[in-house]
Amino acid sequence: MIATFEELPDIDAANVVRCARVLLRRPLLRPGGPDGDLLPMIYRQRVVLQELFSSLLGYRLVVERRFARLYKSGPGPDATRGEASLSPRGYAYLALTLAALTGIGRQVLLSRLVSDVRAAAVEADVQVVDDPADRRALTAALRQLVALGVITETEGSVTAESTAEALITIDTDLLGQLIAGPLAEAGSPEQLVELAAAAGPRHLEHAVRRRLVEDPVVLYDDLPTEQAAWLREHVTNESRLLEKFFGLVGECRAEGVVVCDPEDYLTDLVFPGPGTVARIALLALPELLGHAEPDGSGKHPVTWQDFTDVCQDLVDSYPAAWSRQATDDHQDLVHSVVALLRRLGLLQDHDGRWLLSPAAHRWLPQPDATPAPGREPEPAPEPPGWSLFDEMTVFDEMQEDGPR
Repeated sequence: MIATFEELPDIDAANVVRCARVLLRRPLLRPGGPDGDLLPMIYRQRVVLQELFSSLLGYRLVVERRFARLYKSGPGPDATRGEASLSPRGYAYLALTLAALTGIGRQVLLSRLVSDVRAAAVEADVQVVDDPADRRALTAALRQLVALGVITETEGSVTAESTAEALITIDTDLLGQLIAGPLAEAGSPEQLVELAAAAGPRHLEHAVRRRLVEDPVVLYDDLPTEQAAWLREHVTNESRLLEKFFGLVGECRAEGVVVCDPEDYLTDLVFPGPGTVARIALLALPELLGHAEPDGSGKHPVTWQDFTDVCQDLVDSYPAAWSRQATDDHQDLVHSVVALLRRLGLLQDHDGRWLLSPAAHRWLPQPDATPAPGREPEPAPEPPGWSLFDEMTVFDEMQEDGPR
């Protein structure tokens, strides 16, 4: 396995797991940023951590005293993953800003940077429209780089509304660490995305394990045939590896695997959650699952009209329970519920059909464990078949916390 890890005392091994979890959540770690206080520990354990990520996931880890950068594989064409604050145009401006910052020096005026970014857009044949929406997209890209520590507002600030000048300082060391894909090998943007998402040196093993670590729900039906067969064969060992090195716990059922973080640290989207959209999405699941029989892979086909009707029924039945702002526009509410379920990995758009994952069964309401005296329920009939969340097979039973 990982020789250097096995030789560590228990306390050091626990610290390595803690550092590995932090790097999975924050692939670019720096002093002053979130969890930046762990950077000295990561630097001390860098050899073990580099071997761990290289061996298990095929990820490259660069650790310096000023930063740590874990080069994770990209999500590929998955449109549900990404920074929520950035629109597609915001991502385009982020890439253009990185290009403009290269070779610009350590300090630049905001007006000069914006001018260079727009010039880079014209050169890349990206249409530039100087309107409020376009300015907000550019500002969001710049704010993302501020959050990452790549640029610092030395004087003034970067805002969409302000026309005041600002002085920007660039951390050229961090700037050079941002791009995960091999720029020198890519002949086009599409090829860069493909190379960034490519599996590690142990192709099959790394590809499947990356899915388990990065995605909340992994169904056998969604994997290529070879990967699905490998996961079925090695699912017990993979469970042990995930728990030992990353503190993650898996649930395995007939249709696939769900990986959860008991501490919710690696849970980027908690579900069930607060707010009208999250609560309506939770309450909608039982009705949606009952609209149609599952297909051969355990997925339930649903339609946009199903979502519209179920959401409308919930809003009408409990009018005082919801935020008026969230429910005033019903179609906007439906869009938000669908978007949330897609981000959770519970809803897929497959060839124009909506398919609800069998993982949605884990949030079906359960009766109280202790019935009232004299009202003991009759034994339920045996189900005709077992589904993703009917019985345990290999993994330990989890609490009812949402997947990562």
